[in-house]
This record gives sequence, C-alpha cells and structure tokens, in this order.
Amino acid sequence: MKRRHFITGAFATTAALALGVSLYRPELEPVEAEDSHRALFAVLVPVLLDGALPRMSSPREAAINRTLDAISQTLTVLPQSQRDELELLLDGLENRLGVLVLTGSMTPLLLRSPEQLVVMLESWRDGFLEMQQQAYYGLRELIMASYYSCPEHWGTLHYSKPKI
Repeated sequence: MKRRHFITGAFATTAALALGVSLYRPELEPVEAEDSHRALFAVLVPVLLDGALPRMSSPREAAINRTLDAISQTLTVLPQSQRDELELLLDGLENRLGVLVLTGSMTPLLLRSPEQLVVMLESWRDGFLEMQQQAYYGLRELIMASYYSCPEHWGTLHYSKPKI
C-alpha cells in the first residue's frame, strides 16, 4: 500500500466518522420544544450578560434561571420565520459539524470556557460575514430582551412601570 493511498483512506475514514457522529441522534426522551436549547442558553447568558448579572452565586443563578424562563416565553411570541431561523442557528450550535462550520472548532460550546465564548462572539460581531453578525446580534438581542423583560431587573435601568 502506498503512503498516499493510506493517508487518503485515513482522511476519508476520519471525515466519514465525524459526519456519522454529528448526524447520529440516539433515541432519547423527547425534550419539550421550549426547553430544547436551555443548556446552550445557560452557557451563553452569563457571557452576554456579563456585568448585568449579580456577583453573588445564589442571586446570579436565580437571575440566570429567570432569564432562561423568559427566553422560553420570548421564543413563543416570535414570528414563525424568526423562530425557524433561530432554531436553525441553535441546532447548528449544538451539532458538532455545525459548530465546526460556525466557529472553526469542533469543541462543543458547552465545553468552552467563558473567555473562549467571548472571543467567539466578538469574532462574530466583528466578522465580515453577514451571517455571523446576524447570529451574534440575534442571540444578543434575544437574551438582553428576555433579561430586561423581567420587572426585577428594571431597577438597574432606573425604569419603573407607569402608573395609570
């Protein structure tokens, strides 16, 4: 066997395995549609809301959970076309092949450090591809709107509900 054939065969096998792993979906309990991306948002919320979240762990965790609940509610009121686009992005970020295409690394977002996520999101924000910028601003606006839709966070904006 020639070296060239061996290297080509090894590369093709590796690519086939990577594709198979990314497409394999074991049969698990069905996840509710609104909670299907909760783990991904749980990783992104602290990164995108850095500075707005409380510093102490218990109130911080409560604010993150409240924001995750608000994100689920926000997703239900989005127009169907926006929900479909967002679902496509979130599915890509949870799929190894999608993560490779979108971020240039096969490391799942759930295993990345907050610093690595900040670098990734900043590269999307400053990227030359409109798709990356749209993904960054879409995720950022969804998370920010969901966080500040909770009345307990209005105080940091010096906003109070109008009295009728």
